[in-house]
Amino acid sequence: MIIIPAVDIKQGKCVRLLQGRMEDATHYADDPAAMAVKWEKQGAQMIHVVDLDGAFAKSAINFDSICAILKQVTVPIQVGGGIRDIDTIEKYLNAGVFRVIIGSEALYRPEFVKQACKLFEEKIVVGIDARDGMVAVEGWSKTSRTRAVDLAKQFESSGVAAINFTDIHRDGMQTGPNIQETAALAQAVSIPVIASGGVATIDDIRHLCQIATFGVTGVITGKALYEGSLDLREAMRISAAA
Repeated sequence: MIIIPAVDIKQGKCVRLLQGRMEDATHYADDPAAMAVKWEKQGAQMIHVVDLDGAFAKSAINFDSICAILKQVTVPIQVGGGIRDIDTIEKYLNAGVFRVIIGSEALYRPEFVKQACKLFEEKIVVGIDARDGMVAVEGWSKTSRTRAVDLAKQFESSGVAAINFTDIHRDGMQTGPNIQETAALAQAVSIPVIASGGVATIDDIRHLCQIATFGVTGVITGKALYEGSLDLREAMRISAAA
């Protein structure tokens, strides 16, 4: 299970949100690329980048900031936020992004995801963000009536490289990841699952390692790294030994 630091971008700055609320943003750095370099130097094998403005605007708002990251780091980068069409996917992949994350459109247009998987093999990640088990979309501003696990099942055998699963209630709250829901989702599908939301301490990493056998192949963590409650090198050591 790999540890994936998050770099969330709002108006060109590196921030973290509480439960996805744009008004509850904590500013951590003026230069997202410098933050990505920091995590790479500490041994990160992948960086998770989110265009927060793009998630609401439904387009690649912080593309230039993401390109700046690509120029300064060598590890793979996965990008999400506002990816709604094939042209945007191509734009990111041509710029050097390793994988792109499709969130809202996975609910609205599952056929679009399947088409993208055929065009860009092993490059498409589905982002499933859940509030009380139900899929939330459009920067988490709307909650659907579709269960997260039911959405995930729609993409079996479609070529999705991974599913990023986030429990919104825990995101940025440092209250511990939702182990039960993450394990249930991973067991329900054969697609690798990357956990997100709530990681606070090294014990949370240990708990996630216990469900790695279900298909949980990674964990995204942001605020815990920025606040210093989780040491990236220690987290990687624990996950590598599990």
